[in-house]
Amino acid sequence: MNKLKIVLGLIIIIICTGLCIKIFHKPNDNNEVIFWTLQMSDFSDYMNSVIKEFEKENPDIKIKWIDVPFSEGEKRTLASVLSDNPPDLINLNPDFSATLAQKGALYEIPQENAVQFNQAIVNSLKYNGKLYSLPWYATSAVTIYNKELIDKAGVKVPLTYEEAGKAAQIIKSKTGAYIFLPNITENDTMLKILNKYGVNSPENITDENSVKVFEYFKNLYEKNLIPKESITQTHREALEKYMSENIVLFQAGANFLNMIKENAPMTYAHTDVTSQMTGKLGQNDFSLMNFVIPLKAKHKEEAVKFVLFLTNNQNQLELAKLTNVIAVNQETLKNDFYTKYSPDDLMAKARVISAKQLNKVEPVMKSSQNQKDINNLVNSAVQKILLGESDTKQILQKLSKDWADMLN
Repeated sequence: MNKLKIVLGLIIIIICTGLCIKIFHKPNDNNEVIFWTLQMSDFSDYMNSVIKEFEKENPDIKIKWIDVPFSEGEKRTLASVLSDNPPDLINLNPDFSATLAQKGALYEIPQENAVQFNQAIVNSLKYNGKLYSLPWYATSAVTIYNKELIDKAGVKVPLTYEEAGKAAQIIKSKTGAYIFLPNITENDTMLKILNKYGVNSPENITDENSVKVFEYFKNLYEKNLIPKESITQTHREALEKYMSENIVLFQAGANFLNMIKENAPMTYAHTDVTSQMTGKLGQNDFSLMNFVIPLKAKHKEEAVKFVLFLTNNQNQLELAKLTNVIAVNQETLKNDFYTKYSPDDLMAKARVISAKQLNKVEPVMKSSQNQKDINNLVNSAVQKILLGESDTKQILQKLSKDWADMLN
């Protein structure tokens, strides 16, 4: 009987020991960071390499990477943050990130985690002075132009919208081409242009600077100095017109140079690049992709740790070389990849110009509540003004009221 008690006691000790091991040595699945990206599957080798290296340095953390189609990103994200089991880290655009922050759906990231990034970009992500996202990569459009048509017209390459307006008539009369197709009703294009003149709210959308910008485009439109399609078409149509040499300037990211080179080699041979056109304030605009951590995420600290690894100097530089995006890590931006180029390397020249533009982006255009709806209001106003449906000031007064009502 005593022997039986001893055996049973040993069995109980072994079972308890096993339970303790399970409790105090959690399996990796319990510390698994669920990580969503948008349309990054083409760079799976890079992503898997970074994940593998991170897990090697942090054996107690596992990363489960899921790539989501771009068109489904917002819908899936909204559904996930409303659930009790969202991903730990999500790649989004700043507009939708700001909407989620306003709804209280995101984790506030301690700002000491943002020291490695370009601070102007970090400031652009803040909502009410708090940080709810961290940047991943940026793009900043350059002016791609046809140097043969510029020479034929006998004008300098416009560096401001005012200069473009003055050159438009000369270019049209001497080359038959339009100065540009501004795609001013695509997404937030018009708002970004207005921001370059200090116009960024329902309160100042009716002021003198705003009226001048809208009248500027109305004047070009009525005099047939920009294509009539400018009120509906996007940068894709602008690219087509540039490749067929129907427009002289095309503002876009450096990646579009490859499309021109592949699809219109003759036009590419006539192509050069310079900085994007600026307005009254002289700053540049940019686009950004960032990361957010849902408020209900289970592994917030681990998610932040992974973001900082993914965006460190080495990993940012590697991603930039694969994709031609602009790094947001301050050290990476000092690399020769972003500061030097060979005169015969047009892509490198565009990249260096884009990176340099990030040094002057303030005041940036910040996302607001209902940003997409605000974009639509502004774009509708542009169309009405260019088509002469009513007096510009009257249209802007209604826009101001509708915009303010939407914010409230």
